[in-house]
Amino acid sequence: MTDHHQTNLMTLTRYVLEEQRQHPDATGDLTIAMNAVQLGCKFVEACVRKARLINLVGLAGNTNVQGEDQKKLDVLSNEMFVNALKASGKFSFMVSEEVDDIVVVPEELRGKYCITFDPLDGSSNIDAGVNVGTIFGIWRLPSGPRATVEEILVPGSEIIAGGYCMYGSSCNLVLTFGGNRVEGFTLDPAIGEFILTHPDIRIPARGKIYSVNEGNSMYWDDATRAYFDSLKAPPADSGRKPYSARYIGSMVADVHRTLLYGGVFAYPSDRKSRSGKLRILYESFPMAFITEQAGGRATTGIQRVLDLVPKHIHDRCAIFLGGADDIADAEAAFAANSNWLDGSQK
Repeated sequence: MTDHHQTNLMTLTRYVLEEQRQHPDATGDLTIAMNAVQLGCKFVEACVRKARLINLVGLAGNTNVQGEDQKKLDVLSNEMFVNALKASGKFSFMVSEEVDDIVVVPEELRGKYCITFDPLDGSSNIDAGVNVGTIFGIWRLPSGPRATVEEILVPGSEIIAGGYCMYGSSCNLVLTFGGNRVEGFTLDPAIGEFILTHPDIRIPARGKIYSVNEGNSMYWDDATRAYFDSLKAPPADSGRKPYSARYIGSMVADVHRTLLYGGVFAYPSDRKSRSGKLRILYESFPMAFITEQAGGRATTGIQRVLDLVPKHIHDRCAIFLGGADDIADAEAAFAANSNWLDGSQK
């Protein structure tokens, strides 16, 4: 909770306004857009906290476009974000994990941005009380309110804002607008505001933790197996100790720990998912952007994640993200071994 003897609080709203003042040509549209995002995050946090008490756990009886069973809270979270973002009047298009097609905003409410989001990442963990979160990315549409849907499928390098909100023992929102700065805010429930608690997050170049679902290791290619073997049993002449394994199974939670403590988070391609598992637009792009702005790197193994160009709004990719030195080692393993991504694995 916020120290109430401190009166000069850097709230998320104040932070975004101060960022706006540093750009004389800013219109304030992105500030209003971010207010809608944080409203959605506050609503979802409140629902997650009391989900068991008001019967929001369990299945809603539907499946999403990924073929995954939707939880009741998945559906509610998506509806809240869509309504809040639409009402802001700053978005023309939205792409959500929970919706098959692009959400097109009515013409009278359209703005110059597109937002992609996963309203409740890791929702399969809700019933067990494990951390879950919201992931989002914002793009500026070249044609503004008159934009066409083709302007959505662009390289990740064109993203202008990315962030995630983690719901757990505390509610943490991590955000970047670029400029090699990533800021972390914590929700103070007493005043209902996100307060800056983790300024200028920097990911260590090399960490001591790896995070990956090793239950899939029998399906890995040679490159992925060689990389993780090198972390568990480093060469004797490297002087490095074996990495520790930490895997929560909720991308937001695993990436948050990786940002703060260093190391590598990975969801590689495998025999079952040759192109990878994580969705490009609303999972991989925002998290890769945050990681790079914090001084780290993100790769598929053979290509920078932010250089990808999706062909469909729900396309997937492999991802390795973390400290710069750790990711360089992953790329070296892919350069030296066969893998699914370039077709060299048989």
